[in-house]
Amino acid sequence: MLRHILIVTVACAGLAACSGDRRPVAGVCKPFPAANAAPVAPDGAAGLEDCLHRWAYTLAGGPDDAGSVADATVAACTAPLSRWNQQSLAAAASDGGAPQDATSLLTGEPTNPIAEHRNFAADRALFYVAQARAGNCKPPPRREGAPMVAPDT
Repeated sequence: MLRHILIVTVACAGLAACSGDRRPVAGVCKPFPAANAAPVAPDGAAGLEDCLHRWAYTLAGGPDDAGSVADATVAACTAPLSRWNQQSLAAAASDGGAPQDATSLLTGEPTNPIAEHRNFAADRALFYVAQARAGNCKPPPRREGAPMVAPDT
């Protein structure tokens, strides 16, 4: 009988740990650049990264599942993603229009830079949403009139 009570007690303790009363994980939040920092470099990847970071932290506090929030984050960052894709296409054209199809080193499937940029954005957005929720990270400071997305370069 004592054994059954012990098993039930351990099971209840385990379920209590999953009740949603999670403590923030210290040190996981990525800081935002200071308001007086230099603008984001013209590198398309950096502009997209900044946009994903800002929107994921802003939207992470909502009740939707992390995948839906990550999808919304990527949707909010289509302009910087498009700029990065344009930079990639321009660089390929300047190299004589070399073929850009390749095999993914992660999946072995055929891919290209445009598809990999989208995969990067989706993966990074999901990571930032999980990071913001795990660390109870605060959204970026909002300056009056400043856009959420990285500035056009």
